[in-house]
Amino acid sequence: MSSVWGRNLTITVFGQSHAEAIGVVVDGLPAGLRIDEEELQTFMNRRAAGGAFATSRKEPDVPRIVSGLVEGVTCGAPITALIENTNVKSGDYRDLKDHPRPAHADYPAYVRFDGANDIRGGGQFSGRLTAALCVAGGLCRQFLKTKGIEVGAHIASIGDIRDTLYDPVAVNKENFLTDNFPVYDADAKAAMQARITAVREEGDSIGGTIECAAVGLPAGIGDPLFDGLENRLASRIFGIPAVKGVEFGNGFAAAELTGSQNNDAYYYDGDTVKTRTNRHGGILGGISTGMPLVLRVAIKPTPSIAKEQETVELSTKSGYALSIHGRHDPCIVPRAVPCVEAAVAIAIADYLV
Repeated sequence: MSSVWGRNLTITVFGQSHAEAIGVVVDGLPAGLRIDEEELQTFMNRRAAGGAFATSRKEPDVPRIVSGLVEGVTCGAPITALIENTNVKSGDYRDLKDHPRPAHADYPAYVRFDGANDIRGGGQFSGRLTAALCVAGGLCRQFLKTKGIEVGAHIASIGDIRDTLYDPVAVNKENFLTDNFPVYDADAKAAMQARITAVREEGDSIGGTIECAAVGLPAGIGDPLFDGLENRLASRIFGIPAVKGVEFGNGFAAAELTGSQNNDAYYYDGDTVKTRTNRHGGILGGISTGMPLVLRVAIKPTPSIAKEQETVELSTKSGYALSIHGRHDPCIVPRAVPCVEAAVAIAIADYLV
């Protein structure tokens, strides 16, 4: 089923953007794990809207855990968390039932579900459901910490403005940022924010990329061929709306190199085998090598923009000039950073529970 993911650790996301609530069921976390709900809420707050760089729709996004915990400790039962939708304006979307947004799921969802799809806020296709994903990811992050594994991410680019990338060999948990606009280069950060403000004022939107790393992951985690670590990571990451690409290590840049340029030389650091470089991004043959896992994710521009766009009117089978109203992010990238961290944490935890 499309809303269920995982083999050893099962994640079920439910709800729609303007339904009474959204939520998640996490089945498979070991019993006896103490959950810090304050830490979970801090993680959720990084995804929350607000400010000049996000939608004006503000939801508290306080998960209410209704099963699976006894006095803050997992008991072996599935963990179910609910998040109420309290700030909806469904009328803003009424016109989109007949006029699908370019680059949005409106039209294929209309065809797939015979016109019964929930158009309000994008329904089950909305980025709103990443709040539920972040609950699951936040729980998995706490589980991974007990194994010495930490996951972090930052904005690698907005448009053509780029941040400093991780050192793929030496990145560690002390490098990870936890603010709502995580960028290392101060000048790049100011330029990114100025670009987002400019496109918002123009009634437009802009995309970017996110770089994510997992450190402390031991060698030997994963499988070859169709169930490799890259495969599972990608399948979970592509569950985030607006993701259009994932690359590991050097990614597509490796296609421009020779073998001698791209290969990572092995050496012994005491009794531990390491590589002097990390162009492979910590995964070879679908299995972790013990080096930091490094990947980058491409996020498309938000489809809902105020600028007039060409679409169709389904009821009359004619063309239509669409200008979208309502509350939408001019750039989804900053809020997607914790979502990528959540997806990576879930995929790694699936191997370790």
